[in-house]
Amino acid sequence: MQRLLPMVHEVLAEAGIGASELDCFAFGRGPGSFTGLRVATGVVQGLAFGADRPVIPVSSLATIAQGFARSHAEFSGTLAVAVDARMDEIYGARFSVDGNRVTALGDELLVAVDQWPAALCEADAICGSGWQLAPSGIERASVCQIDIEPDAQDVLTLALQGDVMPICATQALPVYLRDSVSWQKRTRVRTTSL
Repeated sequence: MQRLLPMVHEVLAEAGIGASELDCFAFGRGPGSFTGLRVATGVVQGLAFGADRPVIPVSSLATIAQGFARSHAEFSGTLAVAVDARMDEIYGARFSVDGNRVTALGDELLVAVDQWPAALCEADAICGSGWQLAPSGIERASVCQIDIEPDAQDVLTLALQGDVMPICATQALPVYLRDSVSWQKRTRVRTTSL
């Protein structure tokens, strides 16, 4: 956080604008790591609240799908995104891709790798780090990009599409998809290793 805010202010200074001159702030709301999402949410809340501007929370999985669409401009069809969620689980979602337009085809999910959802296998293309964890026997689509991460330009593209309505800064929340069971597991591990 000590480096992040100065970097934000530097980018704004290079652009010759202040935070209050922006229309809104968009951020990756998850799913993802607890710490990363808390930092992203805290920073965007602080900036947006201080500038009295709204916030647009953008799905990390949709951001990856948008990055795929950007780098595969010729692709049109269904895309299954799977991201390594650690602890032998994946975050996943399906999207329709039509040119540069990405649309969710259902809810985001968190599932154990050994319970790989059939819905993710029913896609014309796949992307994301979670596909490296797919059990043997899972068919992969012929269009595949494993090494893809969320990119700020794709957050911006999704925010500008207008599918997600802006909210006030105090309503900006991270989306974990994982409940407190994981935290309890980690607490037990830490406690027993002391």
